Amino acid sequence: MNAKKENRVIVVGAGPVGLLCALELARRNVPVLVIESEPGTTLDLRAGTFHPPTLEMLQESGVTDAMMAIGIRVPRWQSRDREYGLIVEWDLAALEKDTPFPFRLHLEQHRLTPILLEMLLKHPHAEVRFGHEFISLVQDADGVTATAKTAHGEVQLKGSWLVGADGGRSPVRKSADIGFGGYTWPERYSVISTTYDFAPLGYADNAYISDPEQWIAFFRMPDKGPPGLWRMTLPVPQELPDEQVLDPAFATAAIDRALQKPAGTVYPIVHQSVYRVHQRVADQFRAGRVLLAGDSAHVNNPLGGFGLNSGIHDAMNLGEKLARVFNGEATADLLDLYERQRRTVANEYVQTVSVKNKQNLEEKDLETRLKRFADLRDIAADPQKTREYLLISSMINSIKRANAIQ
Repeated sequence: MNAKKENRVIVVGAGPVGLLCALELARRNVPVLVIESEPGTTLDLRAGTFHPPTLEMLQESGVTDAMMAIGIRVPRWQSRDREYGLIVEWDLAALEKDTPFPFRLHLEQHRLTPILLEMLLKHPHAEVRFGHEFISLVQDADGVTATAKTAHGEVQLKGSWLVGADGGRSPVRKSADIGFGGYTWPERYSVISTTYDFAPLGYADNAYISDPEQWIAFFRMPDKGPPGLWRMTLPVPQELPDEQVLDPAFATAAIDRALQKPAGTVYPIVHQSVYRVHQRVADQFRAGRVLLAGDSAHVNNPLGGFGLNSGIHDAMNLGEKLARVFNGEATADLLDLYERQRRTVANEYVQTVSVKNKQNLEEKDLETRLKRFADLRDIAADPQKTREYLLISSMINSIKRANAIQ
């Protein structure tokens, strides 16, 4: 193999995290090769909420402008309860002095990846190879060799460094023999999408409905036209088989129950899926010349919209630091700082807050639920408490925490 081509970074995974990390490297004149097992960018219908600090990070490269051109700005979101209705509507204008983007942006990640791919391929020293399934890796003091399976047989790809951004099942993580501590929730989650418009019912574009039996998280996403696509995530009882969960009748009954609608209301269902949810963090984010980012490094339940955002924060942090190391501007010890910053936040913030969000939505004790509602109303009535609450939920504090680690 041409030795010059070996002096590059290999990124495994062409999702948002992998493509963003590659883009950050390419912008800093680092040769990069992205490999992806799928034949093209994939249609992932789960993540789609982008928090203010994420939009700030992506602004310099022009990604934010491209996202905002097709996404939905969400300046307010709601805490609701199935029985007691609207508890609090949170206005992100409270963060106007903390961020130039005092709103959430809704845009499904399958609409983001083509934007990132187009931007990446404008760099002549960036290459993306689809249909390359990562199999294994070996590394030494000088570099990493990855083996990938293609339609024409196995190939070996050499690089100076390798980034695993290949999802929760991460073959890179497994090949590097990195543990993935944590647990799997017993219940599965269902994702349902409908063109039925919930705005006339008083729902903000993002709403969390607590319920001891079946909470729902609502998100309005961009579609071919108004009113957009209303997407909801909800827990599925363990005893229900997947085929029943994927029946439109299940979706209709779940929406009826959440909205307390009479049977017979028609909701055009355009998508349903079911999946398992995990709370896990890799034992390390760096093993020699192999680094992990995104779901390959940490996974969590979706309540709060932290998963994809924290993965993007990984990619931006790692891309900048790895470029400095690659270009001889810093020693490899800088990559240990990446691990300290991002792994700490994954444990202290993403895991802790997402678990607490889930526990709050599914709380069964009535007295505890009512106290929580009172606490939320108390927070909302105090501008300073509101700001502090939103600094956490908007992930601004997580970035401050990471940046404080040296």
